[in-house]
Amino acid sequence: MEKIKLYYPYNHYNKEYRSHVFPLLKPFFKPKEFTDQQRIKLYGVSEQDFSFVNELEHATAVILPMSWEYYLITKQIDKAKNLIEMSAQHNKKVILVSVGDYGSVIPKYDNVEVLRTSGDHLKLESNNHGIPVFIEDPMPRIYGKNEMSSNYAVQPIIGFCGQTNADITNAIKETVKVALRNIAYYVGVNTNAPQKIQSTTYNRSKTLTVIKKSKRLTANIIERKQYRAGACKETDRKKTELEFYDNIVGSNYIICIRGAGNFSVRLYETLAMGRIPVFINTDCLVPLPDLIDWKKHMVWVEFDQLHKLEEKIIEFHNKFTEEEFKQLQYANRVLWKDKLTLKGFFTSYLTTRRT
Repeated sequence: MEKIKLYYPYNHYNKEYRSHVFPLLKPFFKPKEFTDQQRIKLYGVSEQDFSFVNELEHATAVILPMSWEYYLITKQIDKAKNLIEMSAQHNKKVILVSVGDYGSVIPKYDNVEVLRTSGDHLKLESNNHGIPVFIEDPMPRIYGKNEMSSNYAVQPIIGFCGQTNADITNAIKETVKVALRNIAYYVGVNTNAPQKIQSTTYNRSKTLTVIKKSKRLTANIIERKQYRAGACKETDRKKTELEFYDNIVGSNYIICIRGAGNFSVRLYETLAMGRIPVFINTDCLVPLPDLIDWKKHMVWVEFDQLHKLEEKIIEFHNKFTEEEFKQLQYANRVLWKDKLTLKGFFTSYLTTRRT
């Protein structure tokens, strides 16, 4: 199958803002001496995987090289709009990315598709699509192996390692911060998309309480008051990261619930480790919903159905024999490798948009 031809204007690239580079372009915005073997090792992507052209007219699709937020921050939004308009004149689709915990409210253009991790699905325009958080494969990085043995327990083991806070005073402070940030958006002080007014650390604590109180589930939970337990030194960061992944390995299921932004990095870490997410949906935007039957790969629980969390986990768990359960764990890692890595996602996403 012929590859989709992609065009991007290199003169938009700003090396001082690497975190804002369109994800697929990051492996290719490198010094000339950077080899394709290095690219494959570092990013899992080869120059043979995608086709880039030098002229917009020859492209199937156009990529905005930097995030929408970059153009806002650097006051170059007209540069982005000009590319969108030029592409429209040539009947070309533009793909852009919105980054950060909150993302931005992006005007609707008929020829634009927006990729983003965060946002309230039902409030977003239909041209917004979910993109994974791209992570380095944790198995070889943390454990020096390419596969992790599967596990099964008759009474399901539910894991979580992360920041929570059940304190009401802290919850009030968090909600006030969200409200003030929303006000700042509406008066034009910042560009962060407004968020639901809530305390996410309190919501996490509320979710975990259901697990800890259950007599039919085994809780394997590490609650922290700060992100990564406030680790600053490299040795402490490595220690807390190992604790985090050991918690995943030692569990059958992992609670995946949003943090500051309306998405869960833990979802991708769990799949990469071959475990089963318990996904608490807060109107999230998941990647490739037309290609991935997400509810086959995880326990899907709407946030307003938390009172049914135990029941839904048990119901899901009882569908499988021990062997079928282990096969699902294996299938989840395959799903991550095939569809949710940098190469896997963009190959899938671009193929579905060939027309």
